[in-house]
Amino acid sequence: MSRIGKQPIVIPAGVDVTIDGSTVTVKGPKGTLTKTMHGNMILEKDGTGIKVSRPNDDKLNRSLHGLTRTLINNMVVGVNEGFKKELEINGVGFRAAKQGKQLVLNVGYSHQVFMDEPEGVTVEVPAPNKIVVLGSDKQKVGQFAAEIRGKRPPEPYKGKGIKYVDETIRRKEGKAGKGGK
Repeated sequence: MSRIGKQPIVIPAGVDVTIDGSTVTVKGPKGTLTKTMHGNMILEKDGTGIKVSRPNDDKLNRSLHGLTRTLINNMVVGVNEGFKKELEINGVGFRAAKQGKQLVLNVGYSHQVFMDEPEGVTVEVPAPNKIVVLGSDKQKVGQFAAEIRGKRPPEPYKGKGIKYVDETIRRKEGKAGKGGK
């Protein structure tokens, strides 16, 4: 039995979950999310929570069990609390700014990089070297944060670039660090 899949999903107050066949709709203070789960999974709503079970122990059903439970749980957490990814910009002259619904990055190219906010995701720039990506859909928040990071990933010699706040960059020595003739 899946350790994660067999755990019930607790529905907090203020969150409404509707199960229609294999389609799950979650409404909460931060918005509404709808996702169609795999048809093999059995979804049951009972008062305070949701229980995900599988019809048999086939390999496909075993692999979908924990995944389905986690996807639904992420929807519930997203509409209740939301998700957040923080990025940090390191480098001389590297900075970010917000123009309307666009994120403007100056990250060492001869031009500025403009990125439009996807639907359901908001971007905040509290400081020129900090970017905060917020939203109720975990997948969209993580994807957009990865796209921002991809515009100038951190390099290992000086650490310049865009990195996640909790990310550590493995540093390398330069040419002078070789030693010996």
